[in-house]
Amino acid sequence: MPSRPATDAPVATTPSGNWFPSFFDQAPHFAVLLAPDGTVAEANRVSLEAGGYARADVAGRAFWECGWWDGAPGLAGQVRASVEATAGGDTVRVEVPHFCANGERRFIGLVLAPVTGADGAPLFIAVTGTDVTERYRVEERLRLLDRIGEATRVASDPKVIMDEATRLLGEYLGATRVAYADLEADNDRFTIRHDWRVPGAISTVGVYSLDLFGSRARANLRMGRNLVIGDVDRELAPEDGKDMFNQIGIKAIVCCGLAKGGRLVAMMAVHQEQPRAWTIEEVALVDAVVERCWAHIERVRSTEALRAADRHKSEFLATLAHELRNPLAPLRNGLDILRLADGNPALRVSVRDTMDRQLRHMTHLVSDLLDIARVASGKIVLQKEIVDVRAVVESAVESTAPLVEGARHRLSVTLPDVPVAIEADAVRMSQVIGNLLTNAAKYTAPGGRITLDVALDRVPEGDAVVIAVADDGIGIPAEALGAVFEMFTQVAKNIDRANGGLGIGLSLVKKLVELHGGTVRAASPGPGQGSTFTIRLPLAVQGLPPAGAEDDAPMPQDGHGPRRLRVLVADDNADAARILAGLLELEGHEVRIAADGVEALDAAAAFLPQLAFLDIGMPRMDGYETARRLRAMPQLAALTLVALTGWGAAEDRARSQAAGFDRHLLKPAAAEDIRAALAGAAGRDDQGL
Repeated sequence: MPSRPATDAPVATTPSGNWFPSFFDQAPHFAVLLAPDGTVAEANRVSLEAGGYARADVAGRAFWECGWWDGAPGLAGQVRASVEATAGGDTVRVEVPHFCANGERRFIGLVLAPVTGADGAPLFIAVTGTDVTERYRVEERLRLLDRIGEATRVASDPKVIMDEATRLLGEYLGATRVAYADLEADNDRFTIRHDWRVPGAISTVGVYSLDLFGSRARANLRMGRNLVIGDVDRELAPEDGKDMFNQIGIKAIVCCGLAKGGRLVAMMAVHQEQPRAWTIEEVALVDAVVERCWAHIERVRSTEALRAADRHKSEFLATLAHELRNPLAPLRNGLDILRLADGNPALRVSVRDTMDRQLRHMTHLVSDLLDIARVASGKIVLQKEIVDVRAVVESAVESTAPLVEGARHRLSVTLPDVPVAIEADAVRMSQVIGNLLTNAAKYTAPGGRITLDVALDRVPEGDAVVIAVADDGIGIPAEALGAVFEMFTQVAKNIDRANGGLGIGLSLVKKLVELHGGTVRAASPGPGQGSTFTIRLPLAVQGLPPAGAEDDAPMPQDGHGPRRLRVLVADDNADAARILAGLLELEGHEVRIAADGVEALDAAAAFLPQLAFLDIGMPRMDGYETARRLRAMPQLAALTLVALTGWGAAEDRARSQAAGFDRHLLKPAAAEDIRAALAGAAGRDDQGL
């Protein structure tokens, strides 16, 4: 090999050169030189300044006795063991915490390597290190989150989740208190469900207003932004939370809000009894914990909600079977009596009245089921107009009178002396009030007292009418008040209350009232002390129309009804078709029956009916297609088409109208509706339409 040029500078091979002190002191990493016995010979600038120590604090002392290792029990022994292993010829790598002069804990990855002379004897020990605090803290936070996740993963009680999450976070941060809170639906009040705290600290569990935090914090928290206060006395004014925090002995706080769908849903607060400089990482950790805690709690609540829904469904099916069997029994027995009571006209009349009442009860049950399904799916359409509340109430009272009077209840109604205008669907609002009266009658012992009071309430938030239905019946337990408006829920399920209903009446009330822009609430002093249901509806902006402004409704004809007509009845339910045909024939009409749409077309071509009742769900050809084909027959230009079906949603009515039907009646159709269809068909035929 060529020799090195004479002008080249010699290469230093020992630390005896003049360059070494500068190189050692300015090295960008932790560096310490130890004598073989572990005494500190030299420490560079990074190792001293990063910890806030002077060279005199470490020089000449055993490495493991230096201040770096004073903050944790057993740490000095671990460092000494590493030094001794290195003195024996091993290279040791270890990650340990170390402590700055101000008490701050950091983490360092150390390499302890022996340096030997030419004879292999140890000259000194070289200790180098890299600060791994950030990585270590990230890993530590992840381990904490994993511990929280593991502790709450299989929990089936929200309290267990809150207890474990707040405890683990509080212990990790060395906090005074950690609290978890849910936000109420009004997005203004929050409920601290649980708090972990050190011994001697008071509990903060309870309901509070966000206003307690002051305007600045309230605005931030509502948007899900964090509140970070290092020193309450210096950073907050008395009205911005300073007084509140001092009352509970808190000088520093981190409150992380969790927003979902634009609404604050949960908060987690970490309290410290002394001022504290919160780090970005600590705030991020609280953020992560509240997110995970809320997710686990929602999982548990959703699971419980599914279980409750399943229980409600099973209870509902059992109740439905019970409620349908109740009217079926008198209907079945009534038919037997009618066959045997030819010589007893009074008994036959009594039985017919009973059967009529039971059939109306069944129809009401089915109508409620259909209504709640339409409301739940958003398919119900309100026919709003300006109406007088007094007329709506009177209609509801009239419709429920048989039930109230049958139970010998005393009903007291108080109405305003002047008209009260609301914008509402009069039929639906009458149904709402009727459901409340029905509910009161069912759950009040015979001879009880029911009151219905209507009053005006003029407040800055907006004028309203308040409708209150009260009774002295079985009452509602306090724990059940929040559930009375839930689907398929009944407060009383006693076996002796056969007319308890399906548990959907109050749910329907709530949904219909809300569709009208109103509210409804339940109140009760407790079991056996009656209950009160209060509806609040906004008053109409405009008043009632002048008297007589409405078009006069067509009046039913007097006498024995419309003249004789040719009527076609098409229904795949043979019994339903025969019964309707029999009723029409008793009225004097000529009737033909068809079992489906195809037969209906053939019968219509030969029979030329003036009126046709068509079922919708028929085999071979449904009612819609049958109607369209009948409308295409020139010889049936004056035919009146009536849909007689169990499908009554708004889209069903729109579809029947588009197919050419003149009327849409729901099964079982009332006699007056059938007579109205007959009268309309007769009038149309007379005009040659």
